[in-house]
Amino acid sequence: MDPRIREHAEIIVNHSVDVQRGDNVRISAPPLARDLVIALHELLGERGAHPSLSLRDSAATRAYRRAVDPEDLECPSHVLAAAEETDVFIAIRASENTYETSDVDPEVTAAFGQAYKPIQDEVMGKRWVGTQFPAPGNAQDAEMSTEAYEEFVWNAITKDWDAQREFQQQLVEILDPAETVRIKSGEETDLTMSIAGNPTVNDYGEKNLPGGEVFTAPIPDSVEGEVLFDKPLMAQGREITGVYLEFEDGEVVDHAAEKNEDVLSTVLETDDGARRIGELGIGMNRDITAFTYNMLFDEKMGDTVHLAIGRAYEETVGEDNEGNDSAVHMDMIVDMSEDSFIEVDGEVVQRDGTFRFEDGFEA
Repeated sequence: MDPRIREHAEIIVNHSVDVQRGDNVRISAPPLARDLVIALHELLGERGAHPSLSLRDSAATRAYRRAVDPEDLECPSHVLAAAEETDVFIAIRASENTYETSDVDPEVTAAFGQAYKPIQDEVMGKRWVGTQFPAPGNAQDAEMSTEAYEEFVWNAITKDWDAQREFQQQLVEILDPAETVRIKSGEETDLTMSIAGNPTVNDYGEKNLPGGEVFTAPIPDSVEGEVLFDKPLMAQGREITGVYLEFEDGEVVDHAAEKNEDVLSTVLETDDGARRIGELGIGMNRDITAFTYNMLFDEKMGDTVHLAIGRAYEETVGEDNEGNDSAVHMDMIVDMSEDSFIEVDGEVVQRDGTFRFEDGFEA
């Protein structure tokens, strides 16, 4: 076995979810991630934890969602019961074909998300991590050889996370006491929001592996302006490009996309919270050096900002504030590498992708 797989597993068990003796651990993974699953089971055995394995198969997901009547979808009580008895969730991604579910009706996918929301809420309240095992389908999306993609993935994952935490903490200390944030990029993006009273989270490889972002939640009705997400994203097995959103009083009042606008429209109609922003994230992982059509990595890139329509993470909502609730959480990225700045309480803290605490910053 590649020693990097063992190291990947050790980071998950020891750092990301801190598995303890006696923990009930659920691993959800596709067959392509078999080697990482084996390494995890070995470590869990050494730790005295109790693993269960859930096989995930995108072709099976496609078959079910194409066959099911959305009216029949409801929260499966046996899956919810298993989630309630689980202490730690480890979700592993690895794809043969990232477009496998591209011919599933977006309305079915939205209905599925609504039905499974109680399970998702249960998972979010536990220790959990999502990570990537390098696989040919993901390498193709990244336009890399399988070997080059392996190097890319493990460079981003097997790093000094304590040092990354310290680097990111500098931005946390700027955002935590802040009132307002403005994001300006080119002629198309000029967005303001209040984050007053909402905590800022330092993501250094815990819930997401790789980590490498700082994120918080806006006050739901405070978002004003317009934003062009100039990086593409994959949603419901389809590529969406050129997403444009306009906000008034925190709500999307106009939207467009260059490609697959129907998918975007369906997501926005999922529920009331789907038309509001649940997350503001700022990428800070300088070891992610290429855009790969994989949001787990792309949103962590230095020189990017991402916003998620839908659910706000509970830990980013202040005690006296209201969080945005939704069955969806869809991240979208703005490239901040040129003709861009982030302004916090009227002061520029990043210009053209460089933070004020980094060399080369120009006020």
